[in-house]
Amino acid sequence: VMPPQRQGGQAQYIEQPVPVRAGDERIAATLDWARERLDRPLDVDQLAAHTLMSRRTFQRRFVDATGQTVQQWLAQERVRLACQLLEGGDWPVERVAQAVGFATALSLRQHFQRHLGITPAAWRKLYRPATVHGRAQGGPSKVSGRLARKS
Repeated sequence: VMPPQRQGGQAQYIEQPVPVRAGDERIAATLDWARERLDRPLDVDQLAAHTLMSRRTFQRRFVDATGQTVQQWLAQERVRLACQLLEGGDWPVERVAQAVGFATALSLRQHFQRHLGITPAAWRKLYRPATVHGRAQGGPSKVSGRLARKS
């Protein structure tokens, strides 16, 4: 994924949640459950228990349903949420990292760079709505879709 550019009419990223194949309702429900708990430590055993599957079965079905490992999916979802927080608030990067489940701001920066090719501070600068006299002027209201799924 190339760093986003806002000048010159560059096409915006669109929201593209990770698809879940038909018939994976338990996996889909667990993804929703995990998204509500990204600020907490989550691991394969917890997700498997929520899905009522063995660890091995869950891991296999998870990859079949999402095309990603649990760790890849969690990192992507945490970066996606961090994008939203960076655009919509004034929290320092350290607080954003904590709010999305990364242990440190350094960990957030590393994942941000890996997924988006840009730092959290640069993302905030590029995508935070411009303000004039204290009022937002344009800019996207949702960021979560700017994360493109890697091929």
